[in-house]
Amino acid sequence: MKTRYFYIVIAGALSLAACKKSFLADAPPTAVPVSSAINSNSSMADAVNGMYSTMRMTSLFGRDIPVMGDLMADDIYISFSNSSKYLQENNYTFNNITPEVIDIWTQGYYSILQANRIINSSLPADATVNQLRGEAYTVRGLVYLELVNFFGTPATVNLNAPGVPIVKSFTTPFIMPSRNTVGDVYNQIISDLDSAYNLMPATSIPSNFHATNSEYIAKYAARAIEARAYLYKGDYTNALAASLDVIQNGGYTLSAATAFNAYWANPAPQAGKLETIFELALNTQTNNGTNGLDGIYSQSGFGDMLCTDPLYASYSATDVRKSLIVSGKRSAQPALIVNKYANYLLSTDKDDIKIIRYAEVLLTAAEAYARTNDNTDALIYLNMVAQKRDPALLGYSSTGTTTISNILAERQKELAFEGLRYFDLTRTNVAINRPVEPFGYTSIALIPVGDNRRLLPIPLAEINANGNVAQNPGF
Repeated sequence: MKTRYFYIVIAGALSLAACKKSFLADAPPTAVPVSSAINSNSSMADAVNGMYSTMRMTSLFGRDIPVMGDLMADDIYISFSNSSKYLQENNYTFNNITPEVIDIWTQGYYSILQANRIINSSLPADATVNQLRGEAYTVRGLVYLELVNFFGTPATVNLNAPGVPIVKSFTTPFIMPSRNTVGDVYNQIISDLDSAYNLMPATSIPSNFHATNSEYIAKYAARAIEARAYLYKGDYTNALAASLDVIQNGGYTLSAATAFNAYWANPAPQAGKLETIFELALNTQTNNGTNGLDGIYSQSGFGDMLCTDPLYASYSATDVRKSLIVSGKRSAQPALIVNKYANYLLSTDKDDIKIIRYAEVLLTAAEAYARTNDNTDALIYLNMVAQKRDPALLGYSSTGTTTISNILAERQKELAFEGLRYFDLTRTNVAINRPVEPFGYTSIALIPVGDNRRLLPIPLAEINANGNVAQNPGF
């Protein structure tokens, strides 16, 4: 068991032994082994491509993270007719040997390992190296944000609670770090994202190293992710500053309501900064096949995950986002089918995995304004998204806590099926009320505040391999 996964305790040794260990056979083919130094701009670009490959695996952003981020909340449920995937998460019966728990931990740290190799390379700085190293800093910050939110107490609840181990090296074998505090991890996340922002030039690097589109991290993608991190931390002043930087200087735009469906139906990356700030590339050569995020929603694939009735009912008839949910049948029973990832059967390209979009940044600005007592500006940014999606909406005119509730409701409608809902519920420290669907697989309806199952357990094999890592309560 101790040699089957990419545990922190052997993180440095794994890459050193990459050519000898059979359990690394599934490492991305574009990843550069440590034995081959990053000694040129092109080899660093190859390493960056390998880093992105580790992120788009089914065991990380390719399916596990976005599915669990909605299933453990109230956006989706599992049909009674299913492939037996994610049943433990659905029922909140996961434990320290649940496959997806192990997946997110081990694949997350493997992505961090790849980022560390790029960050710590000795290649002299120039515009291209700074861009590529900035992408690695962004990835490390992003993955730590996912890990600390799945395995650690929300920062808005207790910054001093155990978070996850911070590992910043790649050459030291058999390290056995303990868990840093949630506050320490957030400090590292912010530091990484600041480093990325300061390193990357405002204009993209030459296209001979990689494309200049939404499938690669750019300067304002780092800032957008930083806005999310500050929001999750409860630092609303800095969340506002980061989001406004993206809004005022990033050059991104929202889709027109009439083009919204076409935006989601288009599997190609965005070169014109429409909606998407950063996404992971999935095409005919690099995709997760039947195990991809599109396959878990498509009725031509597994089709297990369906939209909950209350979420569907929250959209008005004139809201264009409602058209991404199709009223249909599954096993002869009524079903609300998610069509946000419509290209499962497409032979020429596949749906990319959206990591962060412009609409989220606008809603972060709205919430940050509201929580710093600027209701007027909060409504401006809230309505900027809401009225773009629903042209018939007259606009919100609420005040105080009602404005915050409206912003959270718009976040749910806008970001549904992208894996963020669970973190909105945990960071705001409210009970998780999950609808009981008549044709859904048996599930648990209420996860109250303080329930230990609101955190994932540290994988047993990690505990066994590294005695310095303490387990979460109840596991």
